[in-house]
Amino acid sequence: MNELEQIIAKRDAERPEGSYTTYLFEKGVDKILKKVGEEAAEVIIAAKNRSHDELKWEAADLLYHLLVLLREQKLPLDAVLATLAERHAQKTEAAEQT
Repeated sequence: MNELEQIIAKRDAERPEGSYTTYLFEKGVDKILKKVGEEAAEVIIAAKNRSHDELKWEAADLLYHLLVLLREQKLPLDAVLATLAERHAQKTEAAEQT
């Protein structure tokens, strides 16, 4: 994921012609949000169909588009991962106190 995040950042900075990532950044947040929504729906359908091959493909698309959105919003993946770690630590601490 970190490597993909770096590739997306490079595409954002350099905006190479013909790059799908460049296309998304040039179209802006509304297009990126639309793609995140579409891919999320496709993940749901793939899971409902119990198709692992389809689910892997659609989950990869969703993760890619989510990373593009995070980049557009200037929110690094590490910040999201830190939030997950904080939540886990809080739940673990609360469980130990009971």
